[in-house]
Amino acid sequence: MTGPEAREVAAHWLSLVAADVELSAYLIGVDWDRLKAHLARSLTTGTGGEPEIPCLGWSEAQHRRAVDYLMGTLRSRRESGFWEAVEDRCPGLLPEREAPLLHAALHQLASRTDDRPNRLALLAVLGRAYRRFGLRPDHAAVIDDVLQTAVPWRKVERAAALMGDGPAWWPAEVVGHDRACDQVAIVTVRPWRRLPYRPGQAVPVCTPRHPGRWRWLCPANAPRPDGTVELHVRAVPAGTVSTSLVHEVRPGELLHLGPPMDTGLKLGEHSDLLLVAGGTGLAPLRALIEQVAKAPDGRRVTLVVGARAVESLYDAVTLDKLRHDWLTIVPAFSHDALAEPGERGDALTVALHHLRPDQAVYVCGPPAMLAGSRLRLHVAGVPAERIHLPERIPWR
Repeated sequence: MTGPEAREVAAHWLSLVAADVELSAYLIGVDWDRLKAHLARSLTTGTGGEPEIPCLGWSEAQHRRAVDYLMGTLRSRRESGFWEAVEDRCPGLLPEREAPLLHAALHQLASRTDDRPNRLALLAVLGRAYRRFGLRPDHAAVIDDVLQTAVPWRKVERAAALMGDGPAWWPAEVVGHDRACDQVAIVTVRPWRRLPYRPGQAVPVCTPRHPGRWRWLCPANAPRPDGTVELHVRAVPAGTVSTSLVHEVRPGELLHLGPPMDTGLKLGEHSDLLLVAGGTGLAPLRALIEQVAKAPDGRRVTLVVGARAVESLYDAVTLDKLRHDWLTIVPAFSHDALAEPGERGDALTVALHHLRPDQAVYVCGPPAMLAGSRLRLHVAGVPAERIHLPERIPWR
């Protein structure tokens, strides 16, 4: 970053801090010109990591907010510069309003730091964007030059061939945020245009709080007349996006939803169902129940919902409202000594007590629950074609 650019960023950052009532009190008696000069030097001589901001007596949380202001300013400059550089060499290639999302996703994919599920989420979004914006190999070379990094374009092109046509993402407003229990939130969003998904599918989700990071989530409802989508999110260790969605995001904020993809949980025809849910794996199975409710065809459904204890059964209120004569709901508590005998044990163990020969079995939950589930169901006599696990997208 050049000296004039660094001074401009430092001045903008200081204006944001001064406008923050809680932080501005710590600027009393501070030489603003010296503070801006110090920050500008840090920006011009930095190694690419997080810039150094002088300690002004802020608490750790306040200092973190000041850093967020600075990183947001830097991000806005990079995103604007990215679009301007691409526009200069390939006029009309990218809409200006879409460029920040594309820039962040490409930069994240090029970093090669995500695990496989998250790389697949990025590729789903970027593959659709590749088709949407009519990118070609010569465009890829320009974008690499602007980003000053090598994007794995062959992977993006393969994803583009699989993803088909359509929007790369759907802006969606958060209209509801309910902390269902300590580490789980139910987030309801309203996409600006209707999201075309089926129950059992998963969608990549991104929050502007963490640009370029997309995570898979399954809608917990069948498509509604008002277009709203309910997402169940558990904050996982080192899960940047999930932690933000649970603890930080609030109604009125903007999220982005990527293209829906099948997970292997598509509803079959005419057979009775045994649905086995663990944790937020309940979400896609609840959507399947809503799908059945919209067109009852005589099938009977048993839903086994696993949790450690009663207080961990995060969606109990909604489950209580699912009243149908064809639906049976059975809780399964793995760590609750006070549970009824028929409700003690892990979800799959309890579910096997309700297994009937004519049922199709759907299992969704954390990796530890899914591991070995197919083998246990085979041993119990369930034919392979009646077993449905979320295998096509690696689950998290």
